Amino acid sequence: MNRTELERKLTALYRPRVFKDYAPNGLQVEGKQEINKIVTGVTASMALIEAAIEKQADAIIVHHGYFWKGESEEIVGMKYRRISALIKNDINLFGYHLPMDASLLAGNNAGLARALGLMELRPLEKEKPLEESVGVVGRIHEGVTPADFKAKIETAVGREVLFEAVSEDLITEVALCTGGAQGYIDKALAANADLFITGEVSEKTIHTAREEGIHFCAAGHHATECFGPRALAGYIQEEWGVDCEFIDIPNPA
Repeated sequence: MNRTELERKLTALYRPRVFKDYAPNGLQVEGKQEINKIVTGVTASMALIEAAIEKQADAIIVHHGYFWKGESEEIVGMKYRRISALIKNDINLFGYHLPMDASLLAGNNAGLARALGLMELRPLEKEKPLEESVGVVGRIHEGVTPADFKAKIETAVGREVLFEAVSEDLITEVALCTGGAQGYIDKALAANADLFITGEVSEKTIHTAREEGIHFCAAGHHATECFGPRALAGYIQEEWGVDCEFIDIPNPA
C-alpha cells in the first residue's frame, strides 16, 4: 500500500475533521511512499520508534503524536532526536488523538467498553452522536459489586487500578473516558452512571466521587489507551491486508 492510500483509509476510518483537537491528526512526519510494514502504539516515544526501526516498519500510527498546542515550537533535544530518527529511517508518522478515542471500530473507549462487557452504548457527551463522543456510557444487565467490577477492570487493563468504592451499591451503568479525563466525572453524574472510569485521578476527583455518590476508577492513562492502537493493528492486518502489529511500550502512568 502506498502512503497516500493509507492516509485516505485512515481519514475515512477516523474522520479527523469532525474533531476540534489539541494536535494535528493525520500524517505528522512524512516518510517513504511504499508501505509494507506498519507499527501502532500509544505514544511516539523514542522507544517505540526504535522498536519500529528494528521491525523495519515503514509507518508508525499512534494516539499521542507530536506538535501539541502550547508546546515549544523548536525542534531541539528530545523532539529533535525523535523526529531525526524518523526522517533518517524514512518512517512515516501518523497521529490520531481524539479521533482514536471516539472510534467505534478501532478506538480506546469502545475497546475498553467491549472488554468490560458493556452494552447499549450511548455518548457520554450528550450533545454529540455516539461516534463523535470521546466518552461512552454502557449498561450491565445484571448488577455487579464494586469489588467484582474492580477485578474485571484490572483484568481488562492488565494492571492494578485505583478504585474508590463509595458504597456497596451494585453497578449497572458505567461511564468511561480513557486517558486524562478525570474532569468528565460531572458528565458521568449527568448520565446517571454508577461508576466512572478514566485513566488518571486528581485530588478533587475523590471528593466529588464521595460526595456525589459515584464509584470512581483511575485505571491508568497508558493502560486505558492501548485499546485503540491494538484494535487498529488487527483491523489493518485483517481488512487492509498490510502487515501491522501493536507494540506496547509499558508506562505506569
